Amino acid sequence: MPRLAPEFEKRARDLMALYPKARSALLPLCHLAQEQDGHLSAEAMQHIAELVDLTPAEVLSVASFYDMFKTEPVGTYLIGICTNIACLLNGGEELLHHAEKSLGIKHGDTTADGAFTLEEMECIAHCDKAPCLQVNYRYFGDVSDEAFDTLCTDVKAGKHRDTIPPHGTLIRTKRDGGLRVPAEQIASERAAMTDMQAERASVAAPAKAEVKATTAEAAAPGDKGRGDAEVEQRAAAPGAGVDVEAKTDAADPDDGADA
Repeated sequence: MPRLAPEFEKRARDLMALYPKARSALLPLCHLAQEQDGHLSAEAMQHIAELVDLTPAEVLSVASFYDMFKTEPVGTYLIGICTNIACLLNGGEELLHHAEKSLGIKHGDTTADGAFTLEEMECIAHCDKAPCLQVNYRYFGDVSDEAFDTLCTDVKAGKHRDTIPPHGTLIRTKRDGGLRVPAEQIASERAAMTDMQAERASVAAPAKAEVKATTAEAAAPGDKGRGDAEVEQRAAAPGAGVDVEAKTDAADPDDGADA
């Protein structure tokens, strides 16, 4: 699979410009690469690593942590059927079995034509519409076996193209501006923040010095507090320092007796 195409590389650099450090854009860049190819290819992760000054292994370690990033090809439409408790009680598992039979695959597999990948999912937070599913992370609830078959037919025929883009495209509205501000303004605001932090530190310095001096004075020899005096009194009391185990042994009437 290819690296980021020129159009996607430009979008990647625009995203990176929104963050103080390029590596902070890592997750958005992974979504961008997945939008291009439908999954995160090794070549795309290599390209991302070069852009944000990380190693490909570091990019993979982040991407592999999140279920929404697919490092292997999947179908154009990823169907995730929930089988957690609410859906389980309302037929979610039966719906999954029907989907496997209808599509001719097991969950985790992709149809031969590359149209659908089927997944079993944990709770997708649509419990009031159980049993529910997602198609490329778009929600459908109260899904019966017949409704599932109709949905698959309509999706494949393109009837949902306005609401369900191909896998990898989370949102089709491209950011144009938003948080993007001139570099001079960013530098100016960061310099102002640095000055503010320095001013706060200079104001706090005398108070910190006073606390440090007070603590040192309290710990000086000859200035013992009540706790120190009590410890010394106990240490000077008759019998102080006698081994506790020895006292116990001496008080044992069976000590030294034959078994």
